Amino acid sequence: MNSKRIRTTVIAGIGALGVLSMSACAADTKSGGGGDDKVVLAEPSWVGASANAAVVKKLMEDELDVKVEAKQMDEPVAFDALDSGKADAILEDWHGVPKKQKKYVEEKKTVVSGGDLGVVGHIGWFVPKYYADKNPDVVKDYKNLNKHYKDFKTSESGDLGHFIGAAPSYSQHDKELIKNLGMKFKHIPSGAEAAQLKELKRLYDAKKPFLTYWWEPQWMNNQIDMVEVKLPKYTKGCEIPASKAKCGYETNQLEKFMNKDFADSDSDAAKFIKNFKWTTKDQNTVAEMIAGKKMDPEDAAEKWIKDNKSTWEKWIPKKK
Repeated sequence: MNSKRIRTTVIAGIGALGVLSMSACAADTKSGGGGDDKVVLAEPSWVGASANAAVVKKLMEDELDVKVEAKQMDEPVAFDALDSGKADAILEDWHGVPKKQKKYVEEKKTVVSGGDLGVVGHIGWFVPKYYADKNPDVVKDYKNLNKHYKDFKTSESGDLGHFIGAAPSYSQHDKELIKNLGMKFKHIPSGAEAAQLKELKRLYDAKKPFLTYWWEPQWMNNQIDMVEVKLPKYTKGCEIPASKAKCGYETNQLEKFMNKDFADSDSDAAKFIKNFKWTTKDQNTVAEMIAGKKMDPEDAAEKWIKDNKSTWEKWIPKKK
């Protein structure tokens, strides 16, 4: 998201994140699997999060008889909703809202960990491989980008190189990093993930140079070959505050978080969320069907579910 991305706000993509919300009136039916349960699945804006949400929604409806409603919700809003009880779980968190997590997880203790998603998230600065092959010094050390900044100039960036930024809602500190490291680049946000991917594919197909915020998991990595630029090493807290950031990004084991009451409810819905764990490859497969092949999310989820029973059947709570 990728942002820290994310990848899943990826908070899926993550890129990509999904959030589950159960109405207060369902509190008495939390013994699990009941048809009266209502779960709202909130999706952050990245495709990976849509993949998470689509698969969880389909399985909870078909296997647990839990009613599910999908809603768009970025990470900061999701954590507020988890605290208030309007949401029950976030399926993909990129650690992009540390202040909210400290407040709700550590201090108020109204939000608890739901375990690992199973997907590893990473954000960085990337160039296409065809450019890195011709200019290998660029990826060995970020400082060398300043020697080649003219290669990245566009009408939008003027006399500076064009840095393709992420969607504004994604975890990121690139604008500050460019300034603090003295880079000859102008940070220009993409607007939305779909717009960024469309522009990168256009540039890639034309074999044009570009420098961009990029992340994994990301389904388009199945179609384009990117190489990461070596940024200053990440250390815990080095990006806080962002205004003073001089480091790259953390590699995260993406995590789920849950409203504490929901997590403690012992419902099948809560158990399912705790059990939900898949791989980066799994997520990218579903995300590519949704974004790359333009399949309806429910159809993409249904296809993956049909082909991967041995994976998802482990998520279904065992009957007592």
